[in-house]
Amino acid sequence: MDNSRRSFIKISALGASGVALSTVAFGAISGNALTENNLLAKSAKNLKRTATYCEVCFWKCAAWAYTDEDNNIQKLIGNEIDPHCFGRLCPRGTGGVGMYSDTDRLKTPLIRVKNEGKEDTFREASWEEALTLVASKMQGIKDKYGAESMALLKHGSPGSHLEHLFKAYGSDTIAEPAYAQCRGPRETGFGLTFGSWIGSPEPTDIRDTKCLVLIGAHIGENMHNSQVQEMSDAIDNGATIITVDPRFSTAASKSKHWLAIKPSTDIALLLSWMHVLIYEDIYNKEYVKQYGFGFDELKEHVKNFTPEWAYGITTIKPEDIRETARAMAAAAPSTIVHPGRHVTWYGDDSQRERAIAILNGLLGSWGNRGGFYFKEKIKVPKFPHPPYPKRKWGWEEIGEKYPFAEMGITNEVIKASIPGENDKHPIKGWFVAGTNLVNTVPQREIIEKAIDAVEFIVVMDTMPMEITGYADVILPECTYLERYDGIRSATNREPSIALRMPAVKPKYDSKPAWWMSKQIGEKLGLGEYFKYDDFKDVIAWQLEQMGTSLEEMEKVGVKMFKRKSGPMFLEKGQPYEFGTNSGKIEFYSTELASKGFDPMPVYTSHDHPEQGFYRLNYGRSPMHTFSRTINNPNLSDLMDENKLWVNPKVARVEDLRNNQEVWLENQDGIISSYSIKVRVTERIRWDSVYMYHGFGHNNKKLSRAFGKGMSDTELITKVTIDPLMGGTGMRGNFVKFRAENPHKETEV
Repeated sequence: MDNSRRSFIKISALGASGVALSTVAFGAISGNALTENNLLAKSAKNLKRTATYCEVCFWKCAAWAYTDEDNNIQKLIGNEIDPHCFGRLCPRGTGGVGMYSDTDRLKTPLIRVKNEGKEDTFREASWEEALTLVASKMQGIKDKYGAESMALLKHGSPGSHLEHLFKAYGSDTIAEPAYAQCRGPRETGFGLTFGSWIGSPEPTDIRDTKCLVLIGAHIGENMHNSQVQEMSDAIDNGATIITVDPRFSTAASKSKHWLAIKPSTDIALLLSWMHVLIYEDIYNKEYVKQYGFGFDELKEHVKNFTPEWAYGITTIKPEDIRETARAMAAAAPSTIVHPGRHVTWYGDDSQRERAIAILNGLLGSWGNRGGFYFKEKIKVPKFPHPPYPKRKWGWEEIGEKYPFAEMGITNEVIKASIPGENDKHPIKGWFVAGTNLVNTVPQREIIEKAIDAVEFIVVMDTMPMEITGYADVILPECTYLERYDGIRSATNREPSIALRMPAVKPKYDSKPAWWMSKQIGEKLGLGEYFKYDDFKDVIAWQLEQMGTSLEEMEKVGVKMFKRKSGPMFLEKGQPYEFGTNSGKIEFYSTELASKGFDPMPVYTSHDHPEQGFYRLNYGRSPMHTFSRTINNPNLSDLMDENKLWVNPKVARVEDLRNNQEVWLENQDGIISSYSIKVRVTERIRWDSVYMYHGFGHNNKKLSRAFGKGMSDTELITKVTIDPLMGGTGMRGNFVKFRAENPHKETEV
């Protein structure tokens, strides 16, 4: 990119220097949270307590922030009445204060300066200058191409404020990687089967389950708080845990059955499980008869998918397939085949999730205790504003070739930014908020082409992530501990809301997203959409409409509401209409059939590594939320680099040893920028390697993360697109080892 129009800029040490706060005390999800609260109260009488909810990951656990008289945040503790955390925060949650105290934070608005014949630089700017420039560029794009040509690529709480701005401006060209690069296929698969999205948190009744099946779901390492706690309770209560994973994960270590499946063969296993349930006559017959549609077609479909057939594909022994299927049936309907979270693997991911949903349907799990409960949330009223203007096109038209897409597809928006890729719906400007696109979306070469092609990029972030180096304007956002934000209302067993309010004033010259959105909106002549002086006023109005008040929420942090949609579970024989075309659980999908797709999942063989190459697998560590937290001073103390898991057989063949530094080269000749240390372990299959995602940052201003470990995203150059909803299957990349530094000749 150095020779392109928009080169990457290494952000200089601009703005005021920061003072690090005292290190927070860490606590895992264990112990007695109420006792911890009592001890803190006794030892810190002068501390101020403020309600918040966490932004370190999407679980958004409610918490109390404790600050001293000098405006220092001393500790974060889970709110004991919150159903997301039950008073206990995970290591990431307790370490969230590190986001506030990190001296590497973006400190002031920055504007790109083009230097003729020299490298571009950034200069400090006032908020007035920076936001005026953003508004003028957005207005220019609107006047020249239409508002639709300005795209919002976002993640997290700031995205809702910017989404309101964009819709008022006239653009619905909005996307977030959490859909096409993460959870989208499961929503499609379960939606087509049960007529309902999974959502977040997942409506899994793990605390009462008798059998939990995890197929590529890493509970315990992804630290989805309440799920981890409920899984611990289920284990204590004697539940059978079945883990399907080429890696011996933390969950596998707690399991009765670990099925070390050959990667990319999951659908074959799922079809074989269906075969056993149906042909051994151990499926939930009453449930299927009352609520199912297309069972006879499914029975015929899986007739030949025997455990012996699956063994030749998955390498899982037939007796193990039968034993685990029988264990699921014995526990049914209190069985959960977990839908997972990051499920964009091989390109047929919606159909794999369909297979998981069908399996749950055969077991009678949906709507039964110990399976999936009927979730409920309370609606937060919209603050009054004029109707949004009609747009000519948006995310739906950009992703129109994927008929089951229900959100913007990030990679399609990026492609539409390259001339010649989608000239019917051209993207000319980006507003990027809370997502480090170059480390999040695969195929970096395409992203860089798009970055070079668009006329304007503005990035809002708390940290100098890689994407900020490509921006024309950088807007420093304050952290979640320094701002008011939207009321958290999420699906759960019972509706609840949580308040986020500032525990401390924003450090440096950072601002909240709501304030930036309002300022830009007013400069664009959209003041009628922002008829409030402070977002606190919006929250106060919303809470009054919901029968509570800001004063009450400041005291309790979380408020529970009674269910209004009916019971969490089905009564025996109860009539129920599902949100599908047939009103039933669709084993045979009428909607897929009507659009020319396979109405039932089909196993298709995928590419496997050639001699000397190994499949690149990746995942999350308990201490980090991907690249967002790698530089956090508290969390980097727990893990500051990733390692490469290598099977001992492979280590012998490749002459590798523990902690040896290696570089990786993928099937397309892409070589990792940084090395990674080898971890020789029996916990990974011989045909694969594994690393934690989010490391290998190349921005030197990330003082703790720069050059630490390796970026898996850099090596993901091959993707297989899900034809139903456009998700990017990213697990078809293979790597080989380079023992010598391949960059020696290019180093200065």
